Amino acid sequence: MNPHPLYTVAELRQIEGLAQSALPPRTLMQRAGRAAADHALHLLSTHPSPAVLLLAGPGNNGGDAFEMAAHLAEAGCEVSVMFAGEAAALPDDAAQAFRQAGRDGSIHIIAPNAETIAASDWALAVDGLFGIGLSRAIQAPARALIEAVNALHCPVLALDVPSGLQADTGAVIGGKEGIAVRATHTITFIGDKPGLHTGEGRDHAGEVLVDELMIDRALFCPSRLELNGIALFGAALKPRLQNSHKGSYGDVIVLGGAGGTVGAAILAARAAAKCGAGRVFVASPDAALAYDDAQPELMCRDARQMDFDKGVIAAGPGLGISREAHDLLNRAIASSLPLLLDADALNLIAAESRLQHKLQTRRAPTVMTPHPLEAARLLGASASDVQADRIAAARLLASRFNATAVLKGSGTVIAQADAHAVINPTGNPALATAGSGDVLSGVCAALLAQGWPADAAACGAVWLHGRAADDLVNAGIGPIGLTAGELIPAIRAALNRLIRQRTPPLRRDVRPLS
Repeated sequence: MNPHPLYTVAELRQIEGLAQSALPPRTLMQRAGRAAADHALHLLSTHPSPAVLLLAGPGNNGGDAFEMAAHLAEAGCEVSVMFAGEAAALPDDAAQAFRQAGRDGSIHIIAPNAETIAASDWALAVDGLFGIGLSRAIQAPARALIEAVNALHCPVLALDVPSGLQADTGAVIGGKEGIAVRATHTITFIGDKPGLHTGEGRDHAGEVLVDELMIDRALFCPSRLELNGIALFGAALKPRLQNSHKGSYGDVIVLGGAGGTVGAAILAARAAAKCGAGRVFVASPDAALAYDDAQPELMCRDARQMDFDKGVIAAGPGLGISREAHDLLNRAIASSLPLLLDADALNLIAAESRLQHKLQTRRAPTVMTPHPLEAARLLGASASDVQADRIAAARLLASRFNATAVLKGSGTVIAQADAHAVINPTGNPALATAGSGDVLSGVCAALLAQGWPADAAACGAVWLHGRAADDLVNAGIGPIGLTAGELIPAIRAALNRLIRQRTPPLRRDVRPLS
């Protein structure tokens, strides 16, 4: 079983159906209502007599809200349920929950009205409007209710998924014309959903809690999608031997740094050096740099005279799209070295089918790290198409180009050619800054140079890159104004901290024989 699996709507429907067939009717809904109420009470622990608004929709998500309302009322909350549906049209389990709530005199069932939402001082608002089955963009009058909820200043708890968010993709249903609840917290049922962790999901789901509703784990199907974490790359985290030298930790060749974009290659090279590569070269397509005065350990070379016969190549940061750059990239792809492709290297590949064919037939490990626009060029699509289903786009990149594909963005997706995919949970808006991707390239190249498998190197680099940004923001540095160069020492610190945590302390005390 994956450490943190993510399930599609189809998979969840299958698990739910199997569980319901072995349980009395309404059991899962009752469990969901109890779990949501317990989580809500935790959020309300500082309020002596909280007023809670629950928005209940026309389906089973609304039923969850009615079940939750009963438990909150029993706990002493002042509960109002705004029912946006028709009682006669409710599914059986939800209808029964609705009738029970109606018999409870302490629960106020009120008509749907955006002004009522805005006019009251709620301690908590609960979104139980629409669940994972929503397929159309939310229209009036429900749209006005969501707009009012999104304008509240209290915590907002979404049940299962924020209404209007596509659970499989993390896109708002309807695109720019759609709307979704912006929750501060989401309690999601049975299994975690990929859409809560990538694309627009991270801005709408808030903090995510998973409750499996006590379903037998034997009913859960295997998942080809999971959340990134240390378990996925921890086996590669190894302490350094005393009896080692720079040759033990590999070479990184950063192929890039054409005129005007030298900084991109320097950022990648500095990141590679500070994340453990034994030696780092900056191979420029133009005249070689003299040296990097802030990092003189970097060795600067004319790329045309560089032998690609040892180490790892990180091609693309500041490479340019000249004929010279094309020919150098062609050599890098033809080499037998592990290869990381970013930035201009990806744009050159997108523009020429012969480079694509060479990449597809390459035998050595390859990692590509496009942002959405670069991914769109590679796939012959638009950036909006890529963002509409980031997981599918990453998987298509990986299979088409025989590579580990790292689709950058909020909830970076890491996909393998066999369709296994990972969504990264670390990181924040501080990473939306020039040079951040170049730093990621250098980190990943350094891990590859130290012998990490491509999948582990990609997962580890992306996790560490995001964790460093989180550490810096938690320390008061950013997110506004954080620069890419500031990430590098924070990534180094995070990497060393992980290794120390996973290895016993080194003992070198010498004691005489007695």
